[in-house]
Amino acid sequence: MRIAVTPERVSRVKPRLLGSDEESISISQVASVSIRTGLIWATIQIDSTGGTDPIVSHGHRKEDAQRIRDLIEQFQQGRIAPQSTGS
Repeated sequence: MRIAVTPERVSRVKPRLLGSDEESISISQVASVSIRTGLIWATIQIDSTGGTDPIVSHGHRKEDAQRIRDLIEQFQQGRIAPQSTGS
């Protein structure tokens, strides 16, 4: 499973046997990002203002989840040049 953050959207890509499933939310429609951490792994939840189901992704390293949240916030505020990250 991978989360990709771009200036336009946040996408969760889940590989399948044949192909993949993808969910995405426009950066401008991200309402909140929450992170639940355990001893090693973190779960990230990205809520939308558009009334769609949130993107929920499990099994990320804590640092990766925090980086995803930080990138979303920075893109929303227009503080960084375009780039992407995944985990």
